[in-house]
Amino acid sequence: MDRPTTTEVTSFTLNGSIAQVEPLPGERLSYALRERLDRKDVKIGCNAGDCGACTVLVDGAPVCACLMPVQQAVGRQVETLAGLVKTDHDAQALMQSFQHHQAAQCGICTPGMMVSAVALLREVPQPSAAQVQDALGGVLCRCTGYRKIIDAVVGAHAAD
Repeated sequence: MDRPTTTEVTSFTLNGSIAQVEPLPGERLSYALRERLDRKDVKIGCNAGDCGACTVLVDGAPVCACLMPVQQAVGRQVETLAGLVKTDHDAQALMQSFQHHQAAQCGICTPGMMVSAVALLREVPQPSAAQVQDALGGVLCRCTGYRKIIDAVVGAHAAD
């Protein structure tokens, strides 16, 4: 049986630079980011959109990359945690707050949590705990019980 052939080159902006891949039909963005573009900060947990570990920002909105075909990223802006912490003030403040609150445990959910939190902080710099819970509702954590993560997001801009 023949394997499906690649489609045409798909191009999108990834963390501020043009990225190009030749995905197989239906290939998931999470796979292309991790395996083809070496963005290991994009975690793959359930691969079904249930855990949120693969969350990235697409045109500023949090998206489970495992649910998005690569072809849907054409011409769009995709941001991963590694790209955000290099240039985004909200991500840098959040990273410091995560460390201060010891909010990360095993690390599987951390990129998805932080990316989702950056999207919230861009809109609401001083969110309430309820706003944080709502924003992070799509990312599951099996280690922390969420309290330290919520405190880290609420306190991200406390020193600003």
